Amino acid sequence: MESQALKPRYKTKQIAVGNVLIGGDAPISVQSMTYSKTADLQETKKQIDCLQLAGCDIVRVAVSDEADAYALKELKAMIALPLVADIHFRYKLALIAAESVDCIRINPGNIGAKNKVKAVVDACKEHKIPIRIGVNAGSLEKSFEVKYGATPKGMVESALYNIKLLEDFGFNDIKISLKASDVERTMSAYRALRPLVEYPFHLGVTEAGDLESSTIKSSMALGGLLMEGIGDTMRVSITGELEKEIEIARGILRYCGRQKEGITYISCPTCGRLQADLVPLLQEIKRRMPKIKTPMQVSVMGCAVNALGEAKHADVAIAFGSGDGLVIKRGEIVGKYKQEELIDVFIDEVIKTEGEMTQALEIGR
Repeated sequence: MESQALKPRYKTKQIAVGNVLIGGDAPISVQSMTYSKTADLQETKKQIDCLQLAGCDIVRVAVSDEADAYALKELKAMIALPLVADIHFRYKLALIAAESVDCIRINPGNIGAKNKVKAVVDACKEHKIPIRIGVNAGSLEKSFEVKYGATPKGMVESALYNIKLLEDFGFNDIKISLKASDVERTMSAYRALRPLVEYPFHLGVTEAGDLESSTIKSSMALGGLLMEGIGDTMRVSITGELEKEIEIARGILRYCGRQKEGITYISCPTCGRLQADLVPLLQEIKRRMPKIKTPMQVSVMGCAVNALGEAKHADVAIAFGSGDGLVIKRGEIVGKYKQEELIDVFIDEVIKTEGEMTQALEIGR
């Protein structure tokens, strides 16, 4: 049962990007984008493989010139993830890309005249692929920027205009993004447009900055919208390591209650009662923990005195003491172990508990 704070998701039209469904009752998918020149096939494939291993669902690549556009066919054959071509300014690149990819992303504000947009639509119709209308506060069409400025109102009006443009061309296999570089405009734009259209939304804060800035902005904006029932697919944009985009996005989904998968970590704040150096110990546990899909709460405590109370709701807990510690399962002590064996026993207990939970879920189906 969803909590009162977690609102039901808006009902949206469902589209397909390759084998990934977006909208309707499909799980909220996580996306990222490569930073290599797409025509550098080996480097681009390497980045996409890393993203897939990190848990990415859909990958987007920049198409800056004809070399990139013509490389897409070969790239598509080399990877497993659905492929989105990101097109700016040169609509003819979209016509080439449409022959090979699973989706075209255009910013209508910089594609140009209606006949150019129609040409892209016709290519996507022919190849049966969707279009993402990517509205960015920093690159609105001049008419909307002059009238409204780079505001949520301007973003919404641009989106509505371009949605109607595609619909007038007989195309409705659409998803929409409304990105700004700050939390307030991003949230306001998505909130304003959501009741007006049925199309799925791609969530994101653009130009969000480094790991720290992007994590904060994305957690506030994307997490807040997701809890309001807004959002069907998402990207956390980070100036930095691609795999971190996936890690943060999955964390947002998990902690806002939209993804029931994987480990939720609970750990002590630093305080004077800590009996162990908890920071490196938590890092070691997370590094050594195997990939777990079953939703589990795991508690890492730095004080055996408070552990039974603080960790009683966790599926499995570890409590570090002075030279030894406890492993606890759902409030009951499994055993007391020396420091050098404590983490090994704890991880074994997590794996064992996951197996029990998975078996129980299968029996209950």
